[in-house]
Parts: sequence; C-alpha cells; structure tokens
Amino acid sequence: MEVTYELFSMLYEQIQDAVQFIQSKTDFKPEIGIILGTGLGNLTDDIEVVSEINYWEIPHFPISTVQSHKSKFVFGKLGGKSVIAMAGRFHYYEGYSMTQVTFPVRVMKFLGIKKLIVSNVSGSTNAAIEAGDICIIRDHINLQPENPLRGLNDKRLGLRFPDMMNLYDSEMRKKARQIAKKNNIQIHEGVYIGLQGPNLETPAEYNFLNIIGGDLVGMSTVPEVIVARHSNLKIFAISVVSNKCFPLDEINETTVEEVIALANQAEPKMRLIVTELLKDL
Repeated sequence: MEVTYELFSMLYEQIQDAVQFIQSKTDFKPEIGIILGTGLGNLTDDIEVVSEINYWEIPHFPISTVQSHKSKFVFGKLGGKSVIAMAGRFHYYEGYSMTQVTFPVRVMKFLGIKKLIVSNVSGSTNAAIEAGDICIIRDHINLQPENPLRGLNDKRLGLRFPDMMNLYDSEMRKKARQIAKKNNIQIHEGVYIGLQGPNLETPAEYNFLNIIGGDLVGMSTVPEVIVARHSNLKIFAISVVSNKCFPLDEINETTVEEVIALANQAEPKMRLIVTELLKDL
C-alpha cells in the first residue's frame, strides 16, 4: 500500500514543486493559458511581457527538442488579459511520456488559469481544406498509443472518468468565427485526429483518416486537451494547415522546412484571431 500511495501522490507533488518555483520567480497571476505550437510561436512578440522562465529551470519540466520551439514560459498581457504562454510544447514522439507531455497544462492549472488556447499545424484530410487555411477544432479522434490519464487517478487533479462531450468550447469557437469573418479571413471548423508521429502518414493512412471523419491530422494537442478537460478548463483550439493530404492525387512530399515556412505565412491571421478572441472573452 505504501508504494501505491507514493506513486499516487508523486505527480501532484511534482506539480506543486514546479508551481512553487514559478511563484518564487514571479507574482504574476495568469487567467488564460496559451500553447504556442508551430504557426503561433511569434505571438510572444505581441505580449506585454512581465516575466519569462526557461523550461530547464523549472523542476520536473521536460525541454522541447522541436526545431521551431523556444522552450520557455512567457507571462504578460495580451488582448487585455493576463496570460501565460508556452513558447514550445512537448510531443510523445520526442520520447516523453504522456505525463511529461501534459505536465505544463497541470502546472498552468495550479497557477490559476481557467481557459486554455491551443494552436498547432496539421495536414488536411478534407478535400475542401487547403494548405494555408485556418481551421478551428470542434472535436477530435484520439489515435495516439497512450492516454495521459492512464494509471492511478488523483482526485486532486480531476475526475477518474472525465466526459469528452462539448470538449471544445462552443462560445469561443463562435467568437473566433465572427472575428475571422469581420477580418475577411477564410476559416473552417473540423475534426482533428491525433497520431504519434514523427513520420508523416502514408497515402493509405490519409485515406483511412478521411473515411473515419477526420478533417485534420497532427501529432500534438489531443493529450493536452484531454488533461485540460480533466483539469476542468475551457478549451479553444486552432490549427494552420501546412499541407494537403486528400484527395490522394493532390499529395506532395513534404519537408519540415516547408511546414514551418507555410505556417509562418499564415501566422499573422492566427495571431489576429487569438488576440481579438482574448479581447472578447
């Protein structure tokens, strides 16, 4: 029983260690968390920065190994709101466990956030969604090999069996659509499918993802969103489409450099939508 209890309480204690360290460095109190994936990494330029903390300074924190990610927390004001932005996220394919991948979401929750905004890049498995388009995520399909809630559940972190209905907040999605329309930005809503990566998918896999109802495919977001729901946070997620993967005769080989370049082209639209959304919350 003693070993079981130690395993049970370890994550909670690690979260508190990280929170206490951060609070020793800044007394800033965020109300909204933002995960800056590829395609929104330069949103930090728009934040009235109060404080920054590198991930490697924080107890129990992983470090992002992804080429376009910066590996730090940024605290400040954006759209009149107090935000904590993750400049760089973690992925299962980097070799981290799902507990490590989602650890920052837990920490942001205990720092006081009530809402989480998540961004990413994705491939389109919907013939109507083109490379360079922006898509709001309305639902997801989890095809990743591990669930971040697997194992003993600590009631201090959330319910054993959190419900996934209405996962992506309908009010924030509505406001984002209105902002896009007002600013003449073409926008879609779709279902995101989360896969492990790091390889891109085969044509047969793209076809399968289209058949099962996927509009977008990527390697992030789903674990973070599951933990955000477990943490009772309201969630908004938005994606920039970096490559078109359906129909199959329109697929081209894709490099990470091309993904980053296209995401950078679409970034001003993403930044505008997120900033205006924050103003409207």
